[in-house]
Amino acid sequence: MSFEKGNRVVVLDDAVKGKVIKVTSSHMVQVETSEGFVMEFLPQELVKIGEEQSEIAKTVIISQHLSNKTDTVKKRKGIKIKRSKGEIPPMEVDLHLDKLTKSTRGMDNYDKLSLQVDTAKYKLEFAIKNRIPRVVFIHGVGEGVLKEELRYLFNRYDVKVSEASYQKYGMGATEVYILQANN
Repeated sequence: MSFEKGNRVVVLDDAVKGKVIKVTSSHMVQVETSEGFVMEFLPQELVKIGEEQSEIAKTVIISQHLSNKTDTVKKRKGIKIKRSKGEIPPMEVDLHLDKLTKSTRGMDNYDKLSLQVDTAKYKLEFAIKNRIPRVVFIHGVGEGVLKEELRYLFNRYDVKVSEASYQKYGMGATEVYILQANN
């Protein structure tokens, strides 16, 4: 894909949006981000965004709206998890990086994993201290590295570990039951 000065772009693997200010002779694309920073990217790391895409989105939404009026098919409602009376919902801890930090730029994989594990440790100790009986750690599916690190961490505490509700969280969550004395 070729880029020209003035193109609006987004970065594929990062939450960065901006405008192309220069394409260098070495095929690097300089982008001024919406925060005002100038960064360089390879062309394959960028995707053009423009007015025509928003216009396409409008027509898709309008056509879906019109087709919904003519269809008699009922849409499936969200799944509701039945809970017995008095049952306290678990504390949820989302360990996805975009929930823990604004940007991962400059962080290597070790730093990212350390941030996630440290957050999990802090939240687990908070739950133990405050006598919260259940905590769900949402880690995502990925390659399973974080999940294994969490299992290793949980082995150091007096807790029971199991898969969280597949219905609610999919395969990317682990539920921890904190075994507490009745003191």
